[in-house]
Amino acid sequence: MPASVDITPVRADLAPSGRLRVALNLANFLLISSNPPGGEATGVAPDVGRELARRLGVPVTFVPYALPGDLAAAASKDEWDVGLIGADPLRAAEIAFTAAYLEIPASYLVPAGSPIASIEEVDRPGVRIAVADKAAYDMYLRRTLKHATLERAVGIDGSYDLFVAAKLDALAGLGPRLVADQARLPGSRILKGQFTAVQQAIGTPIARQVGAAYLRGFVEDIKKELVGNLIAKYQVRGVNVAPASTS
Repeated sequence: MPASVDITPVRADLAPSGRLRVALNLANFLLISSNPPGGEATGVAPDVGRELARRLGVPVTFVPYALPGDLAAAASKDEWDVGLIGADPLRAAEIAFTAAYLEIPASYLVPAGSPIASIEEVDRPGVRIAVADKAAYDMYLRRTLKHATLERAVGIDGSYDLFVAAKLDALAGLGPRLVADQARLPGSRILKGQFTAVQQAIGTPIARQVGAAYLRGFVEDIKKELVGNLIAKYQVRGVNVAPASTS
């Protein structure tokens, strides 16, 4: 970040209590490596939060949420100052998002013997898709699917269980998790390509425009080196540093 930036108004906007409350989505197993009871969370997302607090010159407190929808729903309740979550237009009414700092490709798993051969073939009448309710890729599919039906479950594990138990046609999920799911479901296939890439970003309540402007610059800065280093440090596979923003 430029050395000339006056951090005082930014600190007042993002951490008015004197501590930076960083909301974490515990369902994102790629970016949260551990969250021990009574201990400190580790992983790419917590370390990004720590770096932000360091630059602001304040201590950090993590506010964990079991599901991304819970985190987003708390944006207007003054429970957190910044949230590390997938950016989505449906959440933008209450959360000011940065550009993505990291991207996670999302695709489909289909069962053994499925006639579905490509991602494009999933969105057809009669096709039923299991998905984790209010995950970023669920929000994307809500906007874009025209014919297929979404069957929602609580959490990623719940979506897999629903997919198997109800014998649905496809399971929507993050690429790295689908690899693990494929390994335990003989004959299943992951469709090539992606229907979207979840844009992992930093958000702050919409009224905090001074802080939001700072966060946009912060994200562009950490993409130069820090995010790649954290991906390597935690050995996170199947994710990419997001490209530099052009806006």
